[in-house]
Amino acid sequence: MTAAKSASSAPNDQASGPAPHLGAGAPAGDPAKMVQELKVSGHMMALPPGLFCIINEPVPGAARMGGLPGVRLSPPPGDTSNVEISSFRADGWLGGEGDAALVRVKHRPAQLMVTIYQAANLPDAKPRLQVHQILGGAPEAQAAPGPQAAAAPPPVPARQDVMAHIQTRGDVTTGFGDWLGEAGSNNWVEGFALNAPEGMAAEDLTYQAVLGRGWLSPWVEAGQYCGSRGMALPLLGLRVRLTGEAAERYEVSVEASFVGGAKAGPVGNDETCEAETLAPLEALCVTLTPRAPRKGKKR
Repeated sequence: MTAAKSASSAPNDQASGPAPHLGAGAPAGDPAKMVQELKVSGHMMALPPGLFCIINEPVPGAARMGGLPGVRLSPPPGDTSNVEISSFRADGWLGGEGDAALVRVKHRPAQLMVTIYQAANLPDAKPRLQVHQILGGAPEAQAAPGPQAAAAPPPVPARQDVMAHIQTRGDVTTGFGDWLGEAGSNNWVEGFALNAPEGMAAEDLTYQAVLGRGWLSPWVEAGQYCGSRGMALPLLGLRVRLTGEAAERYEVSVEASFVGGAKAGPVGNDETCEAETLAPLEALCVTLTPRAPRKGKKR
């Protein structure tokens, strides 16, 4: 009994001085009022081998929010040797006032961890991230057109209304009201374009891609490509908007299915079509329905 008591008391004998006090040295005041809550979300971005520039475009009012929304880029814990990240800031932040970083994926496709920090009381202050591929890594990527050519809008057949670039399939087209992509295939949509019907102005039909939770691409108008090609970056949904004369003549409806079996829609004009789980977009259907003509006054 004596030996056991001595052994159990040995750690206390080795620790000299008073026990540390939690919060010692902290300024006086209510700690709850000294801590500001932030909204933090994490994302995994799939990238093929190559060199990429990731830009956090300026957000109005970021200076008043201490540089938020801020973004941190990091490789997953188990794949640190395959990904190199070089920030233009010494502290590694991509601040909300405008910053960028270079990401090199060396030998094989990799996941990049993207962590976003936002002010909790300003949910509308979202980051505006853009991903640009500068150099390809794989031989087939090196033979592809350079960044300027890849960024050009792809041709959309005049008799086809909807085009999507689908993983492992390439560009596929269909008409309004028909499904594009295959539910259950696990092949996600990397980008899409809509073609305005005859007589509709291109600027009256615009659309966005969902890139993350509360994170949408810039608006593009009919005939322009929205998304990426050959970068293994899935879209997570889409949003279609009719304005001007197009909104007077047509109603729009969007439905979608996602990897894992989730479905969304139909949603209407200027509404986001995405899964609650933010799963990759697998198939979509965009429908334009002519509105009934307004009856004029009888003369």
